[in-house]
Amino acid sequence: MRISLLTLLTLILFSIPTQSSAQVDESQYGAWYMYFWNTDFKESKFGLQGDVQYRNWDLGGDLEQLLLRGGVTYQPENTDLLLTLGYGHITTGTFGDSDAKTTESRIYQEALLPGQIGQRIFLKHRFRYEQRFVENQDFRTRYRYNLFVNIPFNQANLDQGAVYLALYNELFINGERSIGEGRSVELFDRNRSYAALGYSIKNNLKVQFGVMRQITDNISKNQLQLSLHHSL
Repeated sequence: MRISLLTLLTLILFSIPTQSSAQVDESQYGAWYMYFWNTDFKESKFGLQGDVQYRNWDLGGDLEQLLLRGGVTYQPENTDLLLTLGYGHITTGTFGDSDAKTTESRIYQEALLPGQIGQRIFLKHRFRYEQRFVENQDFRTRYRYNLFVNIPFNQANLDQGAVYLALYNELFINGERSIGEGRSVELFDRNRSYAALGYSIKNNLKVQFGVMRQITDNISKNQLQLSLHHSL
């Protein structure tokens, strides 16, 4: 089983077909470098979480997005549910030689619910609602649902030493369609499908490397992803 999963991941990384685009080179792999962190306050249901993401159109240097995000978390008593109220600042670059950039301020509310199937399939359901203030656009909202799946190969948990398969699929749906000055967006915003290998360096520190396929209403592109996941 382990060999077949690794083979499948390799095929995903190097053999996903792409389409052409007049503006964005969809055949070129991008790269996202990401750091996710979270911490809890002692003897409290409150905590903090955040992430820093440096996203490139290519493997490095052609900025797609710089995302800075943080939030306050709350876990209701006697539940596994984790609620978050947060804020993000996003700088978006233009593909190619142009230095043009746009900025976005984003407020979001999130609910994260873990689950498990059998002994080795660990799930997380994430529901996120965003209020978006994008430069030169009218205010709009967006709905997101992400299903995360982690499957360890060499042990029955994701503690230190675990080698695991990490998968997710996230759907983005726009709320308001009009963005001002006669412009509009589609109801479907994007979909992201991800497959990676993960390793638990410590119980509170994990690293993942894989590929994410992002499909929007006008382009489809593969992104290599290297991420560090840290519980402080």
